[in-house]
Amino acid sequence: MPLPFLTADRAFDTADDVALPYDDRDRWRRPYRPGPWRVGAASLLLLLASFVLFAAVIIAATATPASAGAVFAVALAVVACALRLLRMGVWVSSRGLRHVAFVATRTTSWEQVVSVRTVQQPVRWLGLPRTVQGQALVLARRGRSAESSAPLLTSHNADFLGRDQLAFDRAADTVEAWAAEYRRD
Repeated sequence: MPLPFLTADRAFDTADDVALPYDDRDRWRRPYRPGPWRVGAASLLLLLASFVLFAAVIIAATATPASAGAVFAVALAVVACALRLLRMGVWVSSRGLRHVAFVATRTTSWEQVVSVRTVQQPVRWLGLPRTVQGQALVLARRGRSAESSAPLLTSHNADFLGRDQLAFDRAADTVEAWAAEYRRD
């Protein structure tokens, strides 16, 4: 079963001279692949869900259907969390920029975007309270300051920690290229 949210389009890897190599620009796309930390955490959650589902089958055979249903619901919640974890990140289309977090999704149309730029600043390491010096992709929207919003991407989040700096630079450059093409001044 193909999982389109798990992989970025391969066109970016082959087209070095084209900033926006996508054919269908109306479709929401993540311009980078999920990182090893994100995929690893999701796979561990799916492994946990398989054990919980196995426990639900055993409980269904030996106990009441209500208790088996409750355990089955817990397994479905763990699977939903793993899938949401894989969908997190920055998505772009010709309509705007979408920042998908674990709980909320914020979509900004290109008309509202003032700038998208890479800055050097202290960033959270894997989203934890510990900060390290790194790079962040910051979105400035009309009517709001850049400091009030969380960074879109950082060089130390679950997508880019453990990868070379080129992966973050390529992803940031691609998002900046989308903003430069579609943003209206």
